[in-house]
Amino acid sequence: MKTFNDRRLRIVGPFILFVIGTLFFRLNWYFEVPYSSIVRTDLIAIGAGYVCWNMARWVVRTLQTQYPGLANTRRRLLWMALLLPVLINSSWLIRQVAHFAFNGLTTFWTTLSDYTYSLGIQIFYHAIYFVIYEGSYVLVAWQQTYERNERLKKRKLQLQLDTLKSQINPHFLFNSLNSLSSLIYDNPQQAENVVDEISSVYRYLLRANDGELTTLGRELQFIQSYFHLLKTRYGTCLDLQILVEERQSELKLPALTLQLLLENAVKHNIMLPDRPLRVVIEAKSHSLIVRNNLQRKNTPVLSNRIGLTNIATKYRLLGEGDLSILEADGQFVVTLPLLTNHYEIPVRS
Repeated sequence: MKTFNDRRLRIVGPFILFVIGTLFFRLNWYFEVPYSSIVRTDLIAIGAGYVCWNMARWVVRTLQTQYPGLANTRRRLLWMALLLPVLINSSWLIRQVAHFAFNGLTTFWTTLSDYTYSLGIQIFYHAIYFVIYEGSYVLVAWQQTYERNERLKKRKLQLQLDTLKSQINPHFLFNSLNSLSSLIYDNPQQAENVVDEISSVYRYLLRANDGELTTLGRELQFIQSYFHLLKTRYGTCLDLQILVEERQSELKLPALTLQLLLENAVKHNIMLPDRPLRVVIEAKSHSLIVRNNLQRKNTPVLSNRIGLTNIATKYRLLGEGDLSILEADGQFVVTLPLLTNHYEIPVRS
């Protein structure tokens, strides 16, 4: 958490408080007490003020480090209230020791009324210390949270726009229809199946924004239809293996995640009959692992990693962790969290 720079404030702040305290609490001393006593008392008050300021500052900053963020504000305030008696009594004791050093034992002990009066003044001072440091911390934290939320809102709108673009992908539709036209006379039954798969894919794509999450079972049903269309085009050059148990089908993930990953694999890799692209989707505990063998195309494919960025952004917007991307042993591996929180998922007809 970023904190404000208080270097100048630590220099002038105690002196300003000394002036305020003098005006409100002991202005009459300047008319009743000898000049030499006033000078000693003022020097003690200013010196003790600097010590107490920095002591209170250290306490507040330590609590902010131990319990950071807006969510822990109540806990920090509770600790400040519990430590306040210690701080104000320490401040009183510091002043008494300083007076003893200047004036001897005769001024070390005070009456009960003087003691309670001094504590009242110290409560006033420490309230100001707490307001300065805790108030500024909360203000900065609130501003950073507000700015982060605004950035996420903008990113969410951009993500929805990108998703909308992917829902009506003319290249994918053109390729699917092209494959369909070649099947109509050669294999009418397969052509009919392709029509059904196209319908299923686009129904899912057009409804993907109905909710933030979908179940793994629904996403896998969609990806099988999507893969069937790719398979019609690429044949034995492409292979998909799904290793997911039935009990894991109710776990959740952002909609269209698998489509983006499969599309990414197809886009960047060579696919040949003797060198097929093999994609494996595997669920382990509460993670989904999507991997494919790396067979990068000789000609670099223009990519701004929008697909992977969109997936990562969805998880950040949900506040549910992030994805892991790894290249090792000739494999491209993406690991995603599978969620168990109870989001409302729209019922699809």
